[in-house]
Amino acid sequence: MNEKTKALKYLKKVLKPSRYTGGELNEVIKEKDKVDARFAFCFPDTYEIGMSNLGIKILYDCLNREENIWCERSFAPWLDMGALMREKDISLYALESGDALKDFDFVGFTLQYELSYSNVLYMLDLAGIPLYSKDRTDEHPIIIGGGPCSYNPEPVADFFDIFSIGEGEYSLVETVKLYIDYKKTHEKFDRNEFLRLASHIKGNYIPSLYDVKYDGKDGWVSSVTPKYEDVPALVEKNCITDFDNAPFPEKVPVPFTETVHDRIMLECARGCMRGCRFCQAGIIYRPYRSRSFEKLNEQAKSQYKTSGYEEMSLSSLSISDYPCLMELVDSLKEWTDKEKVSLSLPSMRIDSFEAEIMKKVQGVRKTGLTFAPEAGTQRLRDVINKNLTEEDILGGCRNAFSTGRTSVKLYFMNGLPSERDEDIEGIAGLGHKIVDLYYQSPDKPKGRPVEVTISVSCFVPKAHTPFQWFGQNSLEELVRKQKLLGSSIHSGKIRYNWHEAKVSRIEAVFARGDRRLSKALEIAYKNGQIFDGWDEYFSYDRWISSIEEAGLDASYYANRKIGFDELLPWAHIDCGVTQKFLLSEAKQAEKEVTTPDCLTKCSACGAAKFGADLCTKRCI
Repeated sequence: MNEKTKALKYLKKVLKPSRYTGGELNEVIKEKDKVDARFAFCFPDTYEIGMSNLGIKILYDCLNREENIWCERSFAPWLDMGALMREKDISLYALESGDALKDFDFVGFTLQYELSYSNVLYMLDLAGIPLYSKDRTDEHPIIIGGGPCSYNPEPVADFFDIFSIGEGEYSLVETVKLYIDYKKTHEKFDRNEFLRLASHIKGNYIPSLYDVKYDGKDGWVSSVTPKYEDVPALVEKNCITDFDNAPFPEKVPVPFTETVHDRIMLECARGCMRGCRFCQAGIIYRPYRSRSFEKLNEQAKSQYKTSGYEEMSLSSLSISDYPCLMELVDSLKEWTDKEKVSLSLPSMRIDSFEAEIMKKVQGVRKTGLTFAPEAGTQRLRDVINKNLTEEDILGGCRNAFSTGRTSVKLYFMNGLPSERDEDIEGIAGLGHKIVDLYYQSPDKPKGRPVEVTISVSCFVPKAHTPFQWFGQNSLEELVRKQKLLGSSIHSGKIRYNWHEAKVSRIEAVFARGDRRLSKALEIAYKNGQIFDGWDEYFSYDRWISSIEEAGLDASYYANRKIGFDELLPWAHIDCGVTQKFLLSEAKQAEKEVTTPDCLTKCSACGAAKFGADLCTKRCI
């Protein structure tokens, strides 16, 4: 009897039992005796969040395309299910086969968000797999991590055997094939020998093969050096250059229960040419690459036929920069209108907003629009290199209102480097101007009020960005600025949402952390800290006490300005953009000087090494 079979008879006792059953349309089932390696792909949060992640669907498909590899899925059980599994001695299992994760060859985690780290330990613990890499034997699965957080893997380095840096469509398969070949050519599997061989695959970072030393006086990282000559000193990310022909699933598992993003997702492009200085995704996914609209239309039809979804989202870091957006929308509308499939767009840059496109995509159901000005004054927008004027913002909203929209959501940040009180007050002022603009518009819908939502998050300095050296505001200062903005809003037409500053502070600790934080993470987990991404389970006091118990100071990681001459804990990870460029951008920010986008002028960031034409090619 496998673990899922043992669990099924208890599922009536837990919330949303469909999280744990598998059996969905389009899941991949293979015969165990006909595969050479098994991979459990784990998402360290609930099923409905994990099944909304496009990356897990792409890699699930890539691995399962190989006849001798079987990739299955596993998600973090909710607290009621986790408690039941411990009580009934049920090991964490994969949805497809129901087999325990500890019996797989690989257990992989996608790390999308720093506050999912405690759930990684939670899942390893439920699976009966030792938390620390050093405690695993040759019989345990290889634990591999990837995703955006792996660009600074150090805070969780002690828990992983391998990190796959960059885009894993090909390298992940290559790593599993190396494992298969190794087992076929060796009488006995030697974990350490295999990991050393795996370090030769581009993008594979094996933390156990590196020594980390710290400066005795100030405590910063003084060196990260490989233990062996054949292990790379600098781990270069994987980057797909032929993005139009990159793997993309023709069909994906369709959940029985509603998920956060319950729709077809078309990945129109990767990367961003804009260069916002706070944005990690805009750096680590460089260079900008797009798919042809013909290929995207084919992918959309395939996924619709195999899923029946009635909504489709066009995905990109900046969808309005997709060069063939009008052609793509036109080709999709030729059949989506007949099938009653609605189209939606992610957050757009206001300066390239096109009312004609929005009229087309409002289709079956009309929704509000989301823009991201990020800062309330021109000075601060120049500091962060947003390259967006107030007239751009108001013009975009004017276009939105002309299409019949009555609601606009605007994303901002507080605590940005060099921010002043007038920048915070400028957010409220901009909101008031948009409300006034609506009522002055002759094209506004008659008899319908406007709603402007201002959503403000706290700045978190991220690795591999120009702002990686700048500290986060103190917790008290972040809270003060949140209150200042609230007191500056005087219109009942403006809704103000803000992100919990305590959550952002812990996120900043791990975003700029080093290996010493592994101990703090273990302490926090053993003290009951899981599901940190859920407000009701996040405990700031528990995190601070755990960090202090590990002999560390949260302010050291989150709040201090790192010296430009200091070795960064993640310096041995090559994101494809040079430190010279990032440093130049940091100094430009201090001067309040902007840098043109990649299409206007190449700023020699380093990403051209993956193919110079990729950086400026507008349409395939």
